Amino acid sequence: MIVIGGGPVGENAAARTAAAGLRTVLVEAERVGGECSYWACMPSKALLRPGHALAAARRVPGVPVGDRIDPVAVFARRDGFTSGWDDAGQVEWATGAGIEVVRGRARLVGERRVSVDGRELAATRAVVVCTGSVPRTPPVPGLADVPSWTSRDATSAHEVPPALVVLGGGVVGVELAQAWARLGSDVTLVVSGDRPLPRFEPFAGDAVVAGLRADGITVETGARAVSASTVDGGVALGLADGRVVSGSHLLVATGRQPATFDLGVEAFGFTPGQALPVDDLGRVSGVDWLYAAGDVTGRAPLTHQGKYAARAVGTAIVAGTTSAPPWSAAVATADHTAVPQVVFTDPEVAFVGRTAAQAREAGLDVRVVEIDIAVAGSSLHADGYTGRAAMVVDERTRTLVGVTFVGPDVAELLHAATIAIVGEVPVDRLWHAVPAYPTISEVWLRLLEAYGL
Repeated sequence: MIVIGGGPVGENAAARTAAAGLRTVLVEAERVGGECSYWACMPSKALLRPGHALAAARRVPGVPVGDRIDPVAVFARRDGFTSGWDDAGQVEWATGAGIEVVRGRARLVGERRVSVDGRELAATRAVVVCTGSVPRTPPVPGLADVPSWTSRDATSAHEVPPALVVLGGGVVGVELAQAWARLGSDVTLVVSGDRPLPRFEPFAGDAVVAGLRADGITVETGARAVSASTVDGGVALGLADGRVVSGSHLLVATGRQPATFDLGVEAFGFTPGQALPVDDLGRVSGVDWLYAAGDVTGRAPLTHQGKYAARAVGTAIVAGTTSAPPWSAAVATADHTAVPQVVFTDPEVAFVGRTAAQAREAGLDVRVVEIDIAVAGSSLHADGYTGRAAMVVDERTRTLVGVTFVGPDVAELLHAATIAIVGEVPVDRLWHAVPAYPTISEVWLRLLEAYGL
């Protein structure tokens, strides 16, 4: 088997087939470990964590805290998580797992054939595309001509920008805006909609805006960028209403698109830059030897979901299946309707399943229960703890189809909600899952009581 792309998704697919005895080649053009390890998940959370820890300490009287974060120490710790952007350890792991690593840029050149910088490889079983995604730049006049950061630049920088303008109100935009503000930058966040995080419950975006503004971040909502230019050694964005925002640095965080450029997909009827359509086993539509997993498929573009899909792909290839095995129904459930996601801002947002609006659009008869997180555990966790929780219940089956938590350190509540949704646990049964006292998990009891149990 040949796996194109050595990020976490490709690693998981390759590990599954190599462990089963298939000769497996992993092709990577940059670093084994991929975007998540070196420029996304790990370094961004390493930049966020010190600010969160300081804020948490300030919420508990009696804890001695300093007035500021030491950026140099933060960068050093971040660099440790990325191994100094050296993938030797990841390569050593792959080799130890029986995976052959081939350096270079891969291109599909025929049935089960891949060219890597002129060297041709042939698979007898399958080829799996795990090339991830790349930043998407909006067509704002002048934006392509001004110096700007991508998310890679923002997670690997070693100096705090004096004034940072962040364009984009998605997860990357809000997380990095807060990370750099707490490291000492004067940050302005430009959001085109009414609030950031439009795919989450509305109260989540509102809470994050309040948290960002509490950190001194200027949040411009309803602010559509219409021009970009350089000014006094910095960058300025012109907005549709005539306002101008400027800073020493500009981070463009306006989404990502599948990395199918220069991959040869057009020879098989697909469009570069667009997702590869796959079924729930990762088989690419119309090409029986080609599989894909992760961001490149456009389905649930999250590291954990991509790794999950990769394990399914590896298992299917090992089995040599031509029909869906029994576990494929579970793949479909997790891939489509039970996807967990955390936004690591302060407050955190933890969400799984469908929002109320998404559930109604899907034709479900739902009831929404929304309450403040105000339990003994939250009051002990922090003075003035502010949080919100919501559950979306399918009234026909009396099961959860969506859960959202917003507040400090709510991420660890999420897996219980994911299990409840994947397991289709009736709320009447959930009532017997007694939360420990005094923990923030007691919010589950309050949600069920508010529902009427």
